[in-house]
Amino acid sequence: MHSSKFITESHHSKRIGWLRAAVLGANDGIISTASLIVGIAAAHTPHHSILIVGVAGLIAGAMSMAAGEYVSVSSQLDTEQADIERERIELKNNFEYEREELANIYVSRGLQPSLAKQVAAELMAYDALGAHARDELGITEMIKARPLQAAVTSAITFSIGGALPLLMVIIAPFPQLSLAVSAISLLSLALLGALAAFTGGSNILRGAMRVTFWGALALAATTGIGMLF
Repeated sequence: MHSSKFITESHHSKRIGWLRAAVLGANDGIISTASLIVGIAAAHTPHHSILIVGVAGLIAGAMSMAAGEYVSVSSQLDTEQADIERERIELKNNFEYEREELANIYVSRGLQPSLAKQVAAELMAYDALGAHARDELGITEMIKARPLQAAVTSAITFSIGGALPLLMVIIAPFPQLSLAVSAISLLSLALLGALAAFTGGSNILRGAMRVTFWGALALAATTGIGMLF
């Protein structure tokens, strides 16, 4: 007698919520802190002042990232909840119409009308609101907005990313400070891009080059501005 087992597949899209916030936080931490440091250093600022500016920039940036992510994702969550509440009312007031609407969605995705009506009826008998949230609104548990998770993840990863160029201010010889900060920042960005691409299941080389290019551009711009002053 044969027994069948369900195998749970692991999909990269399940990581999309925290991965986006983590990559964004770390990327901003490295680029903004490093750019701030090399820009200030290019203006021939004393070493201790560069360190103070770097620390202040890291703390301010981490808090700004956390606040920005929380507000942004909270707005997304508010919109999702408003749409779900509206759908709940529509199901209560016009259940038959909503069933036809769901069936039409399945027809548009390739099901025969008779089968689409059967699927819609069975899914709505099981969980009407969940079926409409998923198939009409596109809201799933996998990509549901999580403001606190996004805020905490962004703040932590920003701090980690910003700590790398800041560490070079402490340990690198002052004459080579800008070069050391730029080098460790570009290397960190390349590794970050590669890691993010690997975690998300995309092309590693393209991910690394994309992040490094924008980091190099930011460093060059702030260095030039610093030298002007």
